[in-house]
Amino acid sequence: MQRELSPEDKKKQIDQDFGWINRISWLMDNQFKIGNFRFGLDPILNLIPLGGAIAGFGTSLVLVIAMWRNGASPKLVIRMLLNISLDAILGSIPFLGNIFDFYSKANEKNIKLLREHYYEGRHKGSGIGIILTIVLILFILIAGVCYLIWTFFSWAFSLLNGISF
Repeated sequence: MQRELSPEDKKKQIDQDFGWINRISWLMDNQFKIGNFRFGLDPILNLIPLGGAIAGFGTSLVLVIAMWRNGASPKLVIRMLLNISLDAILGSIPFLGNIFDFYSKANEKNIKLLREHYYEGRHKGSGIGIILTIVLILFILIAGVCYLIWTFFSWAFSLLNGISF
């Protein structure tokens, strides 16, 4: 049976977990410096096709799960998952994704969100609004693609009807 932590112990646990998450985030996004430009292991790992993207996404996902287990709100977790998913999806585009990875710092954005959540009391509540927005955007995109496909095939068949054999 697990005992309930006191508020002081819970704060210590969050601070301790936040510390190692902050260090890993720094390693993935800002560890190295060339001139005034900082980058981490994430863009370097993404030079390895597929394996690097999986390793970067997996590491970021572990950070999100750790903070979720420490009481991060569903709204915060959804925002953090969106950050790392967008980073992984755009980072997987050949060549452009590699450039994107040097500038996009999903873990750094998530650390900022965590700091705001735990120390400023922001990003509370359920993430149902974010999820509904994503579903609506996906529905509109799918409907738009279906419309474009329908329009293209209608045009192609009208061309074929005009050809006499």
